[in-house]
Amino acid sequence: MASIPSRRRQAVARILRTRRIGTQEELLAALFEAGHRATQATLSRDLARLGARRVSRPEGGAFYELPGPGDDLAVLRGQIAAISANGSLAVIRTSPGSASAVARAIDLAQVPEVLGTIAGDDTIFVAPAGAVRPRRLAARLAELLGATSAQGARAPSRPAPGAKPGPSLHRHRGGARPASWPPVATPPPTAAHSPRWPGRRSSSR
Repeated sequence: MASIPSRRRQAVARILRTRRIGTQEELLAALFEAGHRATQATLSRDLARLGARRVSRPEGGAFYELPGPGDDLAVLRGQIAAISANGSLAVIRTSPGSASAVARAIDLAQVPEVLGTIAGDDTIFVAPAGAVRPRRLAARLAELLGATSAQGARAPSRPAPGAKPGPSLHRHRGGARPASWPPVATPPPTAAHSPRWPGRRSSSR
């Protein structure tokens, strides 16, 4: 279920697409009629996240306008926290409340590699289309959304050159044991190597 900020931003987008709104006061009143409450500061942040801009009218004045479908992804680049992939899906992490807007922008952009999206509050699951691999999809989404890189599962790290491998393990009834298990018994010290007490001299008869 979408969060309250996400639902409010969706209402702002609907209002701006269906009505010519010239001021934030008009927009606040329209939001109130639609059942949403917001302060002017909150509304300013919503307009910035949606990429709304004021456009001058030929007859004078100005009104708010949202970017077209082709511009939505560029506008939402700042809302992406991370992009990753597993064996079946690409996953996009967004700032809180932005997942729905980002998922809608991906759908409207009709990216060929994308089959569909499912959005929560700050997480989006993106299914790849056809034979597209999830990591390839993640890389494509990172390119479109301005993410620094698409992060997938890390491969096992390789030992550094010249590093000595750790002890191999053998199966043992009591658990995994080092290859040297059982330990080699250390023989007791011989008479020649037996320790002497300091200051004591051996007697010879």
